[in-house]
Amino acid sequence: MIKWAGWIVVLCGTAHTIGALTVEKAARHAGTWFSGGLWSEDFTDMSPAGSAYWLSLSSFGIPLVLVGLTVLWLDRRGITPPAFIGWTLGAWTVVDAVVLPFTPWPIFVLACALLLIGTRRARRDNPAPEAGLRRA
Repeated sequence: MIKWAGWIVVLCGTAHTIGALTVEKAARHAGTWFSGGLWSEDFTDMSPAGSAYWLSLSSFGIPLVLVGLTVLWLDRRGITPPAFIGWTLGAWTVVDAVVLPFTPWPIFVLACALLLIGTRRARRDNPAPEAGLRRA
């Protein structure tokens, strides 16, 4: 379950970032991004290049890939990921579902549920007196 959750989180983060850069054509603004064109930009008056940057490279996509890869890294080493990762991603997903109901948030709910169930089962099957101990 933990492995599936990690892969779903990696997939969502990767799909969001690559989709924003290609399907949404955010990458066409790369020249502006890397030439200092956003340095004086203000959130209240964002340019198309600024919006594209925040949708793609500076969005939640890359951090999600890192979180998912961390979950997979922990799982490969037999270490149960902390439950706060699942709870935090779950809370974030609820906010996303309320603010933007027509996004693929149900896929993320599945990842959070798998992560939380897997974490609970791992801790139940191998109770450890100290945090951070390896699973059997």
